[in-house]
Amino acid sequence: MTHAARSTVVLHDIEIGAERVAYATDALIEAPNWSPCGRFLILNGDGRIWRLELGDDRLSAIDTGRCLQCNNDHGLSPDGTRLAISDTTETGESCIYTLPVGGGTPVRVTETTPSYWHGWSPDGATLTYTARRDDVFHIFTIPADGGDERRLTDGPGHRDGPDYTPDGQWIWFNSDHHGGLPELWRMRPDGTGLERMTEDGFVNWFPHPAPDGRHVLYLAYGAHVTGHPRGEEVALRLMPAGGGAPRTLAAIHGGQGTINVPCWAPDGKRFAYVRYRRD
Repeated sequence: MTHAARSTVVLHDIEIGAERVAYATDALIEAPNWSPCGRFLILNGDGRIWRLELGDDRLSAIDTGRCLQCNNDHGLSPDGTRLAISDTTETGESCIYTLPVGGGTPVRVTETTPSYWHGWSPDGATLTYTARRDDVFHIFTIPADGGDERRLTDGPGHRDGPDYTPDGQWIWFNSDHHGGLPELWRMRPDGTGLERMTEDGFVNWFPHPAPDGRHVLYLAYGAHVTGHPRGEEVALRLMPAGGGAPRTLAAIHGGQGTINVPCWAPDGKRFAYVRYRRD
């Protein structure tokens, strides 16, 4: 019997449906970001942030200073010079920091915790994230250099996975605030213009608009699933950016860690994801 790696990083071409394994390991690694230059991926594992040069078979650790309990909510600035991370080392709950992409001293961005980074505005000025405040998860924005956070959503329910469209006109996210299964929604960056974008009987999470503005990639669980656990049979689905019928690109064993954060290649033709061994 062929040994199956615990974590396998896969590059998927949406135009021809071809896939290539970029890295496989028995360690738990999660949440690939594809760099704006197209040459490497950023991942997390064992509390650290790692860089994977495409075409190489080794991970190299990025120096995140005092932040040594990083989770899977991280990502690169549009110009590729800065890295946002979410870490619990100092606060005991997830807090957002930024640092140089090559490593260095992290600068704290969010004063209140828990806060989980998910998106960077196209102009590099603003971060969007999900955060629990008064026991409810809402969508927020904050200046990338720190400052006052702005809450964009209201009411009960759980909201997660905000990500900007490449023109900066929309923030996509998933939410069950309507009282049903988690679906995909979008709103303007000031919280207005809320639109429901899916209604298909699946539990939908982590929408990621493509860099070319044509598509939105997301993770779909079966209707029986609560939250976004790992170790589930899930589908990677693609829908038109303006709304419409999605199509399934891949059915895999995955979930948490598969595509938690922006994962598109800069050309919008490929994306990276992680699948997991069935244990």
